[in-house]
Amino acid sequence: MAALAAFCVGLSKGGLPAVGSIAVPLMALYINPLTAAALLLPIYLISDGFGLWLYRHNFSARNLIILIPAGLFGVFIGYLVAPHVSVPIINLGVALIGIWYCLRAWLGGATANQTRPADVPRGVLWGTIAGITSFISHAGAPPYQMYVLPQKLPKLVFAGTSTITFAAINLAKLPPYLALNQFPQFQTIPTAILIAAAVAGAFAGAKVTKIVSEKAFFMAVQITLFFISLRLIWKALADLI
Repeated sequence: MAALAAFCVGLSKGGLPAVGSIAVPLMALYINPLTAAALLLPIYLISDGFGLWLYRHNFSARNLIILIPAGLFGVFIGYLVAPHVSVPIINLGVALIGIWYCLRAWLGGATANQTRPADVPRGVLWGTIAGITSFISHAGAPPYQMYVLPQKLPKLVFAGTSTITFAAINLAKLPPYLALNQFPQFQTIPTAILIAAAVAGAFAGAKVTKIVSEKAFFMAVQITLFFISLRLIWKALADLI
């Protein structure tokens, strides 16, 4: 299961960011979600390197200028509140955001299909939320996509912007996870296998991103997001009950 989670992490760095949101829920079936997030962080950081190389020429500079500082601020907030906030509540909120976006995109008609620019207020809001949810459970994709998908960026630019943004956010999570003493809990994990799975996923994700059409690409992202959100709701309700 850990290897499958690492492969999903690699897919997300290869250009399919929503797929990475599956990783922590998979691991959380067996261990504490925050521990699962810390366990996967080194895999994220290594696969980030491959993703940065794959998409070094494809990104939206304006989005990065807005999203990275907001995301780092969100990581700081996540560090402050993580020990005091129920993880199921966070997961439930993230899931509802994801489902709301998908339903709006599919059923909202012309308004949902209008192209929106990369504006600062929305970028700061959703970037901060992405930083918080990414810190808690590496589930930054839904709020991130709430802001970026309406811009209708070219698929490679979308993939590259996602990769660079979350590479910065993931690097910022390293000191807080160390401070929360999560890393010593998984010394026996076969890290080499997880790294290999993540690297394979990164190249597979890049290949898929390049060969599929833009319409199919974004529909796949939305469908993935929808089912991830349903899974998060199921788990959050089960944990609360």
